[in-house]
Amino acid sequence: MRAIRVHELGKLDVLRLDDDVPSPIAGTGQVRIAVHATGCNFADTLVIAGTYQYKPELPFSPGLEVAGEIMDVGSGVTRFKAGDRVMANLSSGGYAEEVVTDEASVEPMPDGMDYVTGASFPVAYSTGAVALLHKRVALQAGEVLLVNGAAGGVGLACVDIGKAMGATVVATASTDEKLAVATEYGADHVINTSTESIRDRVKELVGGADVVYDPVGGDIFKQSLRCINSDGRLVIIGFAGGEIQQIPSNHLLVKNVSAVGMAMGAYRITDPNVVTEGYLQLRKWYEAGKLKPRVSHTFPLAETADALDILLQRKVIGKVVVKIR
Repeated sequence: MRAIRVHELGKLDVLRLDDDVPSPIAGTGQVRIAVHATGCNFADTLVIAGTYQYKPELPFSPGLEVAGEIMDVGSGVTRFKAGDRVMANLSSGGYAEEVVTDEASVEPMPDGMDYVTGASFPVAYSTGAVALLHKRVALQAGEVLLVNGAAGGVGLACVDIGKAMGATVVATASTDEKLAVATEYGADHVINTSTESIRDRVKELVGGADVVYDPVGGDIFKQSLRCINSDGRLVIIGFAGGEIQQIPSNHLLVKNVSAVGMAMGAYRITDPNVVTEGYLQLRKWYEAGKLKPRVSHTFPLAETADALDILLQRKVIGKVVVKIR
């Protein structure tokens, strides 16, 4: 089979398209998927560089989410059979024509969803659902949700989910073009971080934020911390801006604020039921027409490096997907 593989850690130029990689074999409790499309994520670039918390053995194929069709199943698999259309969260291996993963990491695709959309769904939407639903910050209808990086794949999914949950959504992004898309997805208020102060504008627009969803870090996070309400909750998704969030504990103390992290990969390993529960709600919302995943760009497998590069350049509104088949 064909697969993008990493033979040495580094920047995107280490990616190589290998044409003769042996097909993986499904073991006990596993399924083998014919991959039709793979979603691109900032974390992929960290895995390629060797700076992510999960470090596969060389050589490996990166790729954390796929959509495709079950080819065959290992012993003990009960939820799926050959021919089922599925999406999956992975530890790695997505940029390949076939991948093997545990049954617990796989979910059926919603009715009417195509493979490209399916590949954009598992990481961004599951992260948003688990973060905002019962498990991390328990967003309530009527609360104010501040979404940073709202035009990225994870951020835009969170705007979508926040509106489905009945929140008032304030979206931040660096350009008016990105903010226009956030508005299209239901954001009640938008803030241009290139020209406006998050702290000042949030206070002017809504008084303060009850929940902050932050995949950016750096100064964006610092400003958000200064406009959160008493008993507010901060959920840290990542640090796409390049500076890891630092939290002065006195800011948490004086307003009884909670700060939590959200790593989907950890739940996949320690408690996959958390992911499945979030997915079940997502599926209901999607089939009811409440969610509308946005794919900004698609690339062929041979151009995976270009797909990830455009992500790093922050030229993306929504998700980037690599089409495998």
